[in-house]
Amino acid sequence: MSLVNRDAQVIWHPYTQMKNHLPHVPIVRGEGVYLFDEKGKKYIDAVSSWWVNIHGHAHPHIAAKVAEQLNTLEHVIFAGFTHEPAVRLAERLLPLLPGVQEKVFYSDNGSTAVEVALKMCLQYWVNTTKQPRTKIIAFKDAYHGDTFGAMSVSGRSIFTEPFNPLLFDVEFVDLPNAQNIEQLKSKINYLSNEVACFIFEPMVLGAGGMLMYEAIYLDQLIETCQKHGILTIADEVMTGFGRTGKYFSTEALQTEPDIFCLSKGLTGGTMPLGVTTCNSKIFNAFLSDDKLKTLYHGHSFTANPVACAAALASLDILLQPETLQNIKRIESRHQIFSESIIGHPKLKNVRQNGTILVMEWQTEGDTSYLNGLRDRLYLYFLERGIILRPLGNILYILPPYVISDEDLAYIYQNILTALEEI
Repeated sequence: MSLVNRDAQVIWHPYTQMKNHLPHVPIVRGEGVYLFDEKGKKYIDAVSSWWVNIHGHAHPHIAAKVAEQLNTLEHVIFAGFTHEPAVRLAERLLPLLPGVQEKVFYSDNGSTAVEVALKMCLQYWVNTTKQPRTKIIAFKDAYHGDTFGAMSVSGRSIFTEPFNPLLFDVEFVDLPNAQNIEQLKSKINYLSNEVACFIFEPMVLGAGGMLMYEAIYLDQLIETCQKHGILTIADEVMTGFGRTGKYFSTEALQTEPDIFCLSKGLTGGTMPLGVTTCNSKIFNAFLSDDKLKTLYHGHSFTANPVACAAALASLDILLQPETLQNIKRIESRHQIFSESIIGHPKLKNVRQNGTILVMEWQTEGDTSYLNGLRDRLYLYFLERGIILRPLGNILYILPPYVISDEDLAYIYQNILTALEEI
């Protein structure tokens, strides 16, 4: 049997209606920006394999460091023990983050990084006051993950619908702009004594539709929160590690979040690892002789040494001048191409932030994750050796930083052709 047939007998794929799904592509190896199927066909990974692969597939430096760590220490319980890769990663990562982040809490992925952040904030108020705050503010179209806490602070959608009765209440607000910013600030002021924290994806909402907004208005929301002691969580799971043209999207802010959530590009796309960082204000609220003020949270693979080694190797590459040059090169190419298609009659909107380029196609219905145009676009580009995974009628490019100008030009040209043919 082929790999695809074997897969069909035993595998349940994510975000997939298994009754009538499109054929799964059997990938056997990766090299740089390319993935190869079992027949040898080459695909450009233009979405970085769900936004995680920032340095290209099978990067030799990361592979060497992972192999070295596997032959030294593959894992050790992280309660009561520690190890060099975890400590060194925290030492290198904290100074890179905007503001003054003091501590790293390790977990397994973006959803768990968010769960940790929410629990830190909610327990902060339990630990520090006799009247704990329990409300959370989040954006209406946010996506923060698929675990229950992360779903609760994500916008209500097809992702959450079966579970909505079980999710805790959240105060959802619109993305800020010049027209509504005063109204949003007034709402925060009104709810201030009840709100524990405000969680946000800075400047770009990922799975919610690659929606974008301006840093100046996020700054105003954070400032309003800080005035009332409301804690702030920057979910940089998608935007971190160079995606928006800076190492972290929050570098565009004048204010400093209390907590960061990181994952995806953290290990260069090599393996799962989540990080939640916090400032001393948060950490000190858990320091006590009272054992009930402990953060009772952990994972079996917390701070896995091999994953930490991969993250350290990825940082080595990220911090090289050449990588930042590549990020700026992609940003520039995206900008030039976006300007050439703005106003196209088949496009409702074109938007860009750093290495993220988004094209919202005109359709008869509303913009939707279930829009029927999705499969047509997906298959059109797949047939031409380009992996683009539209969010309904929203097509986006989010490539590894090693992509060449030639491959970018090939993607752009095929988008222009698609605009004529579809």
